Amino acid sequence: MTDMLIGPARTAAADRHAADPAAVDPERAGEIDETLVCTGVAQVTHDVRSFTLAPTESRSFAFEAGQYVTVRVDVDGVPLERCYSISSPPSRTGSIEITVKRVLGGPVSTWLHDQVGPGSRLHVAGPYGRFTRAGRSGKELWLSAGSGITPMMAMARELRDRGTGADVVLVHNARTPRDILFRRELEAPPPGLEVAAVCERDADDEAWHSYRGLLTLPMLTAIAPDLLERDVLLCGPPAYMAAVRELLAVAGVDPGRCREERFELGAGAGETPDDGDVPPPSDVRLHSIELRRSGRTITCDAATTILEATASAGVRVPSSCHEGLCGTCKSDLLSGSVDMQHQGGIRPREIREGKILLCCSTPTDDLVIDA
Repeated sequence: MTDMLIGPARTAAADRHAADPAAVDPERAGEIDETLVCTGVAQVTHDVRSFTLAPTESRSFAFEAGQYVTVRVDVDGVPLERCYSISSPPSRTGSIEITVKRVLGGPVSTWLHDQVGPGSRLHVAGPYGRFTRAGRSGKELWLSAGSGITPMMAMARELRDRGTGADVVLVHNARTPRDILFRRELEAPPPGLEVAAVCERDADDEAWHSYRGLLTLPMLTAIAPDLLERDVLLCGPPAYMAAVRELLAVAGVDPGRCREERFELGAGAGETPDDGDVPPPSDVRLHSIELRRSGRTITCDAATTILEATASAGVRVPSSCHEGLCGTCKSDLLSGSVDMQHQGGIRPREIREGKILLCCSTPTDDLVIDA
């Protein structure tokens, strides 16, 4: 996705809101960028919990099933952000639910599991993302593994709440029967949703008698014989998604009918500057970037992201995914223009207001940024 910006531009609604902050900005209605209160915690499996989060004052949220929010926490004095899909359906607007797997060594998931209970407060922003059913009205195939089922769960719950006609096959992979998230709900799916669970092996206390092992093409075509007629939504661990991509390619599924969601962070997140960078060729045009709050002016060519340029110059900017996904590096562009290729980590309204994601923006002009 590409968004060309020609300098910051504010909408009339944003201007009215700036003049009178108490006025309701219609473009912000339903958005989340605030501290929410945990009103409930549900143990989904032995290492997965769902957290219900509600606003401090009565109001509604607006989101699409499949979208995600970012959660900001302070772990031992270090502010950290992570993306979590909303697992509740948009038909229930007074609160949202996120579902979090405890990751071994994961500071945020561990903190959430150990520290958050009813009454706890979390800063949440969103919704973000385009991993939704928007524009799809025919047959669908949802493929998930592990906690990758959470956005599909919001979609499944929406089907149940709204009773809309659908023709969806959900194939969910888990390590063992004990690891099937939302198992009770999946065993009683709403009309129009067919669910097939695939387990790699038995649990210690339960043998698995259905589809077994890793997902294979014969298995997939047995579950969904009309595979080629279906739009595909895919979410899960990177290895699973790579393997499924190969299966779909072998089957001849049109990549244009496939949509993916992934939240793994870029390997370079938080890396220290590399003082040994090779300087660009002399015929490459360099743009100046004034970082207003840092008081630094750096240079950057059109092939380098602004975040990479700031890191190379020794300027640390909060960032996480490096892929235009999480929104952590969102900043105000005060002048100039960029080529931004994001993955849903910024709202259209924010783009119109002049915000950019530094991790996926390259300069097309000299810039001044509030960073």
